[in-house]
Amino acid sequence: MSFGTEERGQANTQDYRVYFKNSDGKYISPFHDIPLCADEAKNIFHAVVEVPRWTNAKMEIATKEQLNPLKQDVKKGNLRYVCNIFPHKGYIWNYGAFPQTWEDPGHTDGDTKCSGDNDPIDMCDISNKICSCGQIIRVKVLGILALIDEGETDWKVIVINVEDPEAADFNDIEDVRKLKPGYLEATVDWFRMYKIPDGKPENQFAFNGEFKNRDFAIKTIKDTHEYWKALILSKTKTKELNCLNTCVTDSPYVCSGVDAKAIVDSDILTGAVVVVGREKATTLKYTERVPH
Repeated sequence: MSFGTEERGQANTQDYRVYFKNSDGKYISPFHDIPLCADEAKNIFHAVVEVPRWTNAKMEIATKEQLNPLKQDVKKGNLRYVCNIFPHKGYIWNYGAFPQTWEDPGHTDGDTKCSGDNDPIDMCDISNKICSCGQIIRVKVLGILALIDEGETDWKVIVINVEDPEAADFNDIEDVRKLKPGYLEATVDWFRMYKIPDGKPENQFAFNGEFKNRDFAIKTIKDTHEYWKALILSKTKTKELNCLNTCVTDSPYVCSGVDAKAIVDSDILTGAVVVVGREKATTLKYTERVPH
């Protein structure tokens, strides 16, 4: 199973979009149409890379737009870039999301005591290879971190690309601690601090910032897959999400490939190219760490 992308507009503008296609050339939604499981028997999952490692533009699946292309997040009229918080440069992993998952804001997690953040569940790929924006990778799940972001549960799943030469050596979260010393600690530090330059407080974590293991992570992913099923089959409220898809045949939101193409073709992007916020990608922020 292979997937491709098609860009519309110019990067670093508010009009920029990355649309997805399947191997038949049909436009698809990365949120709804890419199967979660790449190999269910081996617990190998598909993941969508939104932000390549070392980059700063906060690209994300546009969950409220038709066909859910990737776009750069906008806040208060400005494109969002994460700051370089010393000693980090941009995102320190290939960052993205699992398709066909949803952190339901109507569900309060029994462990975190917080509701979901209304997005697909996030993943951090620790592989050596730097991926491209929109790349679909097959990953092994290693563990999970429970970030509490402004009162919402925002799971971060630690994964490794199965094509990484070292993938066979990684089977659980303790393998990351042993084989990539300091990476997990840097991950907690990054998520704790990355919003501070924007004037927000430190993020908090459930479980005192401890990572849960592979089995816990896989169960969490599968739980969010069930929440997504209820969403795509219209058994729960959409929470303003766009559920249009081309492959989930029993979904009331399914559309034809012809209709999907018409949607993309209507996305004719015109106007001046305005780059906003690029300075955040080139400056280094020093932030005082509070002992934890």
